[in-house]
Amino acid sequence: MRSNPNRHNPDHCCEFHNDHEHKTVDCRFLPSEVDHLLKQGYLTELFNEKGKQAYMKNRHDPPKPPSPKRIVNIISGGEDVKGISYTAANKISKVTITQGKRARHVLEKDNITFNDEDADGILTPHNDALVISLIIHDTNVKRVLIDPGSFMNIILLRVLREMQVEDKVIPKAHTLSGFDNSSVLMKREVTLTIFAEGVVKDTKFQVVDIEMAYNMVLGRPWIHEMDVVLSTLH
Repeated sequence: MRSNPNRHNPDHCCEFHNDHEHKTVDCRFLPSEVDHLLKQGYLTELFNEKGKQAYMKNRHDPPKPPSPKRIVNIISGGEDVKGISYTAANKISKVTITQGKRARHVLEKDNITFNDEDADGILTPHNDALVISLIIHDTNVKRVLIDPGSFMNIILLRVLREMQVEDKVIPKAHTLSGFDNSSVLMKREVTLTIFAEGVVKDTKFQVVDIEMAYNMVLGRPWIHEMDVVLSTLH
């Protein structure tokens, strides 16, 4: 609703936008929001009995992730990180992915907050990146960096070979630029299925043949598709 409010027709009223640019029945955004909420499992109490039966018949739960056929690890560094041994770090490290049921509350402002209780069990102060493990295709891939500063999802060619999915790679040229204006030409692309706490996403990756400290990087495209909020502090 970005048009000049002085030009709105006072005889029109959209209850969804709470504005006068058009009528509710003519709103182009309301149907898509209703459809989104239905897919998330909301609004079902508005159905009649026949509608509920049809909804439950057509609803499909997300597929369960396959049991991983293999694990992709990575070896990096020496015996400790930032003065903490790997053994000690393993005892205090905890990584979780949370993806609960969620609705886009379009009629009221979302409030997403973290408090001190959310930091219980975390060794602070720290400047750790968010690094997790995920089931991707049929493989448990470790050392996955979640990076909101990246506008691409990146995977190493070495990892694809270990996952045995090189046949899925297609030619596609992209240029990846760093903060120092250096650039890397990527000539390949691949789409893989990611399983994350009941949410299944077919995700497009740019393939690079370099060495780095992570097996793959999931950037803003995946983060936005997942509708998640990251907190590296927590």
